[in-house]
Amino acid sequence: MQNWDEVRTAYQVARMGTVSGAAEALGVHHATVIRHIDSLEKRLGIKLFQRHARGYTATEAGEDLLRVAQATEDQFSQLVSRIKGHGTDVSGDLVVTSVEQMTPRIAPLLVEFQHEHPGIIVRYLTGERLFRLEYGEAHVAIRAGPAPEQPDNVVQQLTDQAIGLYASKDYVAKYGMPTGPQDYVNHRFIGHDGMEQRAPFYRWLYTTVPLRNIVYRSDDASAMVLAVLSGAGIGFVTKEDAVSRPELVEIAAPRPEWAAPLWLVTHVDLHRTSKVQALVKFLKSHIRGGI
Repeated sequence: MQNWDEVRTAYQVARMGTVSGAAEALGVHHATVIRHIDSLEKRLGIKLFQRHARGYTATEAGEDLLRVAQATEDQFSQLVSRIKGHGTDVSGDLVVTSVEQMTPRIAPLLVEFQHEHPGIIVRYLTGERLFRLEYGEAHVAIRAGPAPEQPDNVVQQLTDQAIGLYASKDYVAKYGMPTGPQDYVNHRFIGHDGMEQRAPFYRWLYTTVPLRNIVYRSDDASAMVLAVLSGAGIGFVTKEDAVSRPELVEIAAPRPEWAAPLWLVTHVDLHRTSKVQALVKFLKSHIRGGI
């Protein structure tokens, strides 16, 4: 059927029994109702109603249409109820994305959130790729660095990542502790492979430490942390991650200018849904001292 408005009109005529009653139910002029019925009967090649002084009575074909239309309306009503429920219930798929180095902190929090809302199915996606919220690739993104500027996104600052310079105890045993920045020329460092990195701590590294001393480079944040743990050199680690790793030694305490802000990003179309609001509120209340 090409015109569902005509079917809907015929259903209302059959239900109400009069053109005026159908017009009132549909909020249209009675002439529109008559035009829809005439057009539908002409297209189907059969009479759907018997016209008489008291109104319209459905023929056998009209009764068939009434039954199908009634079932269709019931299904649409159920669908609308389910869709509205998706907006009010904290349940269903919840896709969260962050860079990989946040996994040790974010993954347990998502488990705790799921314990509070067992109807949630968590999908936690990590990586360097920027997941597109406007294409529905994620409900909530946790991003580091400059404030995201994509249109139609709701951006809220979550916290600042405290980041310092650390080395393994094995590295210190082999190369000793630097006496200060002036001694960095005598040590080995771990850095990002891209010198154009926007992260403030990597910009500091490439302007403070000679390039020849940055002996281990990668574009994978987890690989760089593992290199620090393995004794390849001195590298950046979040304060929270370092505290949980007794094999690390602090070389330089976190500096304010090294801090990397974390942002909660949601798309405007989903920002007000209950499950997104519940997670945003949860993350804000549990991440206060930095990651």
